[in-house]
Amino acid sequence: MKQPIRSIALAALGALALFVTACQSGSGGGAVLPGASEAEPVMVRRPVGEYELGSGDRLRVKVFNEEDLSGEYQVTGSGLISMPLIGDIRVAGRTISELEDAVEAELRDGYLRSPQVSAEVLNFRPYYILGEVRNPAEYPYQEGLTVMNAIATAGGFSYRANQKVVVIKTADSNEEMRIELRPDTPVLPGDTIRVLERFF
Repeated sequence: MKQPIRSIALAALGALALFVTACQSGSGGGAVLPGASEAEPVMVRRPVGEYELGSGDRLRVKVFNEEDLSGEYQVTGSGLISMPLIGDIRVAGRTISELEDAVEAELRDGYLRSPQVSAEVLNFRPYYILGEVRNPAEYPYQEGLTVMNAIATAGGFSYRANQKVVVIKTADSNEEMRIELRPDTPVLPGDTIRVLERFF
C-alpha cells in the first residue's frame, strides 16, 4: 500500500510545480495589483504625449496681420472647423502645432504669400466619470487635472469603490486601460474614467 501512496504524492507535487511555473511565466514580470487578473495587468503609469485636438474643443486661431481671417472656432462632431477663405479644415487628431502648419499651408495655396498662424485651446472638451463615485457625470476639463481631483469633483468614492485601480478610456479609442491610481495619474480632455467596485 505504501508504493501507490508515494506515487500519488509525487504526482501531486509535480502538478503543483507545473502550476507555479505557469503562473510565474504567465505574469510576464508585470505588476498585478489585488483585484486585477493576469489577463488584465495594471499599467503602473499612464503614457501621456502631446495633446491631440478633438470634437468639443474650442479654439482661437490667429493669422498675423489678418484680423478678418482670425477667430474663435468650436470643433464640430466631425472634427472640423470652418475658416474664411479656406473653408473646412480637419482638426481632430492634430496637435496645436500641426494645426498651425495645416492652416498656413492652406493659406499659402493661393491666398497669402507668407502666412503666420498661431492657435490655442480656449476650452477643452469635457471628461466623464462613472462607476463608484457619489456624483457620476460629465465635468468641464481643466489643465493639470488628475484622477484624484476628478474623483473629488464627483463627490469622492462610494463605500464600494476600488481605491487602487481605475479604468480609463480615451476619446479616440474604444479600448479601456486599467491604471494604478496614484496622486499624479493624469486626466486628458474627453477621457471616460470608470471607478471600479472592490471585492469584499
